[in-house]
Order: sequence, then structure tokens, then C-alpha cells
Amino acid sequence: MQVKSRHHLRSDAVSDVENTLEDQLGVSPDGDAYERVEFEETDWEVVLIDGEPRVAYFDDEPFLTVRGANAYEPDKQLVTVDAGAISFVSDGADVMRPGITEATDDIEPGNLVVIAEESHGKVLAVGRARVEGSDMVGSEGKVVDSLHHVGDDLYEFSG
Repeated sequence: MQVKSRHHLRSDAVSDVENTLEDQLGVSPDGDAYERVEFEETDWEVVLIDGEPRVAYFDDEPFLTVRGANAYEPDKQLVTVDAGAISFVSDGADVMRPGITEATDDIEPGNLVVIAEESHGKVLAVGRARVEGSDMVGSEGKVVDSLHHVGDDLYEFSG
């Protein structure tokens, strides 16, 4: 991915990102340097925290990247999948009900969510919920649209 622009965030923009992540996910990033990176030929925008791509904008909404979620370990907006779903989710597949073992109750349709595997808690993807958290576990149906996953261009980007 070609970088189009890169600039340091002002303190008010840093506060906005930190407050949003605290409210949404219960995490508090505390870096010394925050840079916003825009790319050529893609809508991705990333915030590097101390040089690491920890936050991305999804439809103008800041949210943790897979790397950011693994660094900060959110306990809200969290969907957990079983071992059978790992390879599919890691390849960018949308998340289906049969693969979900649990989901936090704070999830509403349209929310951004973090998708983690159940045995080690490692985050595999970020997606957008189609249903509320209490309705995610079941036997059929797509419930999360994948937006970013392990191994995609955003995951592979390094500041």
C-alpha cells in the first residue's frame, strides 16, 4: 500500500481517538506519538501509535486494528469464535452463527466488533455486526461482515 499522506495528530484529535476507544472497547491506548496515515488507491486510514498501526478508520469511525486489538485486549464489542471458524475468519470470511461461541451483550446491529478465537483469545478480524450480541450464537446465518483480518494489506502494513 502506497502512503499518500502522513501527519501527527493534534492533542484534541488524540483525545477523540482515545475517548472513542475507551467508550467502545474499554481500552486506553497511551502512546507518545500518534500519526494519521492515508493511502493511495484505498479508503484505509490508519493511526500509528508509537509507530505501530493500532487504529484504523472504518466509515470515518476509529476502531482498533487486529494488531491494536491484540495489543490492548478489549473486553467490549467482542465476538468469540470456535476452532473450526479460525481458518475462515483469518482468510476474511464473514462470520456465521455456528462458529460463534459467545458475544458480548453490548453489541448492536451496525457496531464494529472484534473477532477473537476462543482458546487463546487472539484477535483474528474486525467486522460489522448484523445483529445484536445476544442473537449471535445459533445454528445458521451470517451475523458479522468482515472488514479487516489477519494477513490483509492493512494487517501487513508497518509504519
